[in-house]
Formats: sequence, C-alpha cells, structure tokens
Amino acid sequence: MNDWVEVRRGAYRDSVTLMRVSRLVREREGVGGAMAAMGTELNIDLLERMGFAVPPGTGPGDLVVAIRADGGAALDAARAALDGLLDEPARVPAGGGLLGTPPPPRTTASAASRARATVALLSVPGPHVFPEAMDALDAGLNVMIFSDNVPVAQEIALKEAAARRGLIVMGPDCGTAVVGGAGLGFANAVRPGPVGVVAASGTGAQQLMCLLDAAGTGVSSVLGVGGRDLSPEVSGRSALAALAALDADPGTELIVLVSKPPAPQVADLIREAARRLDTPVVFALPVPGEDDLTEAAEQALRALGRPVPAWPSWSPPHRPRTAAAGSALRGLFAGGTLRDEAEVIARGALGWDLEAHGHRLTDFGDDAYTRGRAHPMIDPGLRLEALAREAADPAAGVLLLDVVLGHGADPDPASTLAPALAAALRDRSDLAAVVSLCGTAADPQDRDRQATALCGAGADVFASNAQAARHAVALLTGTPT
Repeated sequence: MNDWVEVRRGAYRDSVTLMRVSRLVREREGVGGAMAAMGTELNIDLLERMGFAVPPGTGPGDLVVAIRADGGAALDAARAALDGLLDEPARVPAGGGLLGTPPPPRTTASAASRARATVALLSVPGPHVFPEAMDALDAGLNVMIFSDNVPVAQEIALKEAAARRGLIVMGPDCGTAVVGGAGLGFANAVRPGPVGVVAASGTGAQQLMCLLDAAGTGVSSVLGVGGRDLSPEVSGRSALAALAALDADPGTELIVLVSKPPAPQVADLIREAARRLDTPVVFALPVPGEDDLTEAAEQALRALGRPVPAWPSWSPPHRPRTAAAGSALRGLFAGGTLRDEAEVIARGALGWDLEAHGHRLTDFGDDAYTRGRAHPMIDPGLRLEALAREAADPAAGVLLLDVVLGHGADPDPASTLAPALAAALRDRSDLAAVVSLCGTAADPQDRDRQATALCGAGADVFASNAQAARHAVALLTGTPT
C-alpha cells in the first residue's frame, strides 16, 4: 500500500464537504483508505489511528488530506479526484477581487450585512462554533447550528444571548429546519401549509413533515431547537421561543412539538407554556403513554378538519417472510427519534428489558458514531457493516431500518442498501427485513423509486415509522398487524 499525506495551511473547508469528499475518494477502485479533514485534535487522532503520519505543527486551521492506495497509479488517480472535488468549493467567483466584484465575505457579520439575511446556518466543528454563533447573533441573525459535540454550557450561553436579542438559536445538533419556505439541513420537499413544527429532533420533524405531505397538508415553518433543548440543563429555552414565534405567525393554525425523550420537569414547563398560547399544540414524544409520530400527525389532521389517509406502504413481490421462533429484533437507525419511537413500541410488545432477550436497537446518528465521520444519512458505510454483522448472527430474526430522504441526504440510499439487504436475506430464509422510509414523492431521491428497490430486495416498506416498528414486532410474535 502507498500512503500520501499533505497539509494545506489555512485552506478551510466545512465538515459536510470534507466528509462527502472523503467518502467519494474512499469508494474509488484501489483506494484502501482516505480522509480529508481540518487538523483538529480529534481529526488528527482519527488519522493516526488509520495509520497516517500527520506532520508536526498541524493545527485546526489547516486542511489535512490523506490517501492509502494499492499502487502508484491508483494513488495518482485518487489524488487527482480529491483535488477536483475540493476545487469547486474553493474557487473564487469569476470577477472576484480588487478589479471585479467583492471577494467572498470572511466573517458571518460581513456576510449578513451583504445578503440582508435573517438566519445563519453554521456547520463547523462543534468545539469551534461558539464564536461564529455569537458573531451571527451580534449581527442580528437567528442561528441554526448544524454542528454537534458543542459543550452544553456554550449552548446555554448562546440561547440566553439570543433571548436578550429577541432571536432564536436552532441547535446545536439541529439537522432540519424550514424557514420562509426554504428547507435547511436535512429537509424534505414538502408543500406549504398551516402546521408549524417545533422540533428537538431532526428525523422526528422529517417524519411529521412527510406524513402531513402524504395527507395533502403542508407546513408553515419547522423550527429545530436541538436534541438537548428539553434536557434539564437547557430547560427548553429555544422551544419556548419557537412556540411563541409560531403562535405569532398568522400562517400557522396548529403547532406540533416533537422531541427526543424530554426531561419530565421540562415537558411540564413546555405544556404549561403551550396552554397559554392562542394556537393549539399537539405533542409527539417518544415515551410510553404519549402519541407516537404517526398518531400525532393523525391528531393534527383531525384538529384541522382534514381526513386521515391510509399511510403508504409497499410489500415485496414474493412470499412474505416470517422470523424464526425466539429470534431477536435488530434495529439499525439513522434517526435517533425514529429509533426511540421503535423502542417504545417494541418494549410494549416484547417486554421492558429488550437486551435481556437479545433485541437491540442502535442509533448510528448518535454523537458517539459521528465523531469524525459523516452522518449515516450521508455516508451509509458504518451502518452497512453493522447490517452484515447482524444478518450473520443466527439469533437475529428481523432487521428494522430507517431510510431518510430529502435534501442533503444520500442521493440514492437504495443503491447500496438494497443489494446489502438482498444478500442478507438470500443467505437466510428465517430472516426478515422491514424498512421505515421517510420521504416524499417530490424528494430528489424519488420516494417511490426507493421503495420499489427496497421491496425488490425483499423488505417490507412503510412510510410510517410506527407502522414499520409494529410490523417488525408482529413478525417476531406471529401476531397479525
């Protein structure tokens, strides 16, 4: 193997771009490993664990590119491909500079003044996002922080600073928002409508958006607040601000609040605030005794006087599969709230202590899995490896996966997932697969095309994550859905 490492001083690229570049170079023939990343302490540690020697003196303002290939020709081709992928984001617009149009702005405040913006979307390494977010707040901008791994003390400080300025901080770890009809982050192509969403969960918001769209109803705004907003420490600071903002919006007739499991005392605080609003609020919380996401969407539709449809589902063309008696459920999720919802449903049917009986549901979008890696909605590699391991385990009876479509996500997730599922099911007649497909017909990946490919691989596919989870449980217990 040939290794090549280069440090490009002061050549900044955002983390999403670098993760995408790294994945595309890794997928090239003859490449055994590749990583393009800013020289943060975490990324240097990851590179050294991969066996690359990073030159001393490399810092967080430097771009590190490293490739391992099985020969000189493969290495040269991979280097050329990497340079091509990195070239477009770095290119100065034609005419930029002293004699033409102004060069790109170098600070958030200068960009805001030039663009007359109202929202700044920040995607830089979490430990370094605080000054950029404060710069945006000082410029009078609402802030969406896509970055994760931000210290909770900094999150609280930013949200308190926003409150003093009459602004909202969406995030950290805010993956989805819709503001002024524009989707930010991982957002689906949905129609406009009367439902406002406050979301301490990105994929939870996407599931609601997609179900409402399937029912012919749209959203006015989706205000993500970050997965920790309803924790005891943060205490719903952004959720309260978002509820007030949507209550004041004449285009919002009903609000849905979706969250990862909230702290009980914070949930009580939010409910009390909701009771004081003029706009009705529906809650979707993945905890026992609460409406799941599908039930919350149905409740919202009924409150608006609109019919509840039969949610889309797709079945494979060949005979249905059944799991072996006593086998286990293995959930491989990209969405944390979708995993949490499935867990609540599974506990209700299979018993509270799932792991004691071999059942296991994993969120591959959790911070523990995304440090130094792209989110599984972008890069499926880690989850595909886990799928192969679970399929090879004779104790596994049902594989339950989510596939989340939309802008920013993998442009064709079925192209890699369908062959992996087909291989897993081909080798075992006692293994079944169920997929929760979160998307709309207008998404760039084409929901129906994705469903057809996944069904062709042998999976049962559901637009409702709750229905997918109940079907997976029914395959294990032998009870009809």
